[in-house]
Amino acid sequence: MLSSSRQAQFSIVLVTGLVFCAAMVPAAQAQMYPARPIRLIVPFPPGGSNDIVARVIGQQLTERLGKPVVIDNRGGAGGLIGTETAIHAQPDGYTLLIISAAYSYNPSVYKLPYDPIKAIMPITLIGSGPTSLVVNPGVPVKSVKELIALARAKPGQLHYASAGIGSFIHLSTEMFRIMAGINIVHVPFKGGGPAILDVLSGQTQITMGTLIQNIPHIRSGRLKLLAVGSSKRAAILPDAPTIDEAGVPGYEASNWWGIVAPAGTPTAIVKKLHAEIAATLTTPEMRKWFASEGAEIFNLASEQFRKHIVDETAKWGRVVKEAGIKAE
Repeated sequence: MLSSSRQAQFSIVLVTGLVFCAAMVPAAQAQMYPARPIRLIVPFPPGGSNDIVARVIGQQLTERLGKPVVIDNRGGAGGLIGTETAIHAQPDGYTLLIISAAYSYNPSVYKLPYDPIKAIMPITLIGSGPTSLVVNPGVPVKSVKELIALARAKPGQLHYASAGIGSFIHLSTEMFRIMAGINIVHVPFKGGGPAILDVLSGQTQITMGTLIQNIPHIRSGRLKLLAVGSSKRAAILPDAPTIDEAGVPGYEASNWWGIVAPAGTPTAIVKKLHAEIAATLTTPEMRKWFASEGAEIFNLASEQFRKHIVDETAKWGRVVKEAGIKAE
């Protein structure tokens, strides 16, 4: 039999070995990751800004990680369906979720069955893009002031399309409506793509999507750009005024996009994903792409990104309250 002192020494060695092995597991997980395809959930239908950014990032990650990053569109309920699918997935790094400013609206619009801060492991904020106030070319206006004048002359007769109740388009347009003092009617759709199509067809007259979503149609002449919602003019469209300088002082609204994982995803995997995404964002190709779409690149680490989400939730919660927005 071992003496008491030898038993104590043996126990110390055993515990030390177990602690060392436990410490090595996350590192080993990160080295082996990924061993199979990764699913990147987009909680909106194809065609919106979330979908566009997700596909660009997904393609870059596929090349860097050597495994397919598969885009999974799960639209509905203001993004809640796709979000719940993601946060309830196994926290192993093989299910990711792209979120946008809409993620920070939902706690004020819906009664959520989850805690939006505790339910996720933020990976990185990717970038942001200003809203863009656009109209169908058939609308007889050339400026923000002319649109406001037309809306005041025809209260309740102009309609704006959004990606759904609580979406970025909805809140940013409601903020515009309140600050401009006009009466325009909200027509919600299930995603930014369907909303854009309705304005392109002329069924609705106005929408307020991000530049990254609207710029192809602006360039083709199928949408008429009146102004951008950022605090300064967009470098890609320097002749377009901001909404602030075009007639609605103090207006500012920009969307943003980031990647998160379910809470409990190993820190080593989160750090690896952050590093890989950050590497893609520094390439000349990605910088050129974001610039060409009127968007700005960011690279916030996990806890910085979490703070950003908390701050945005407070900001847009005030807009929801003032506009009286409620889920239907």
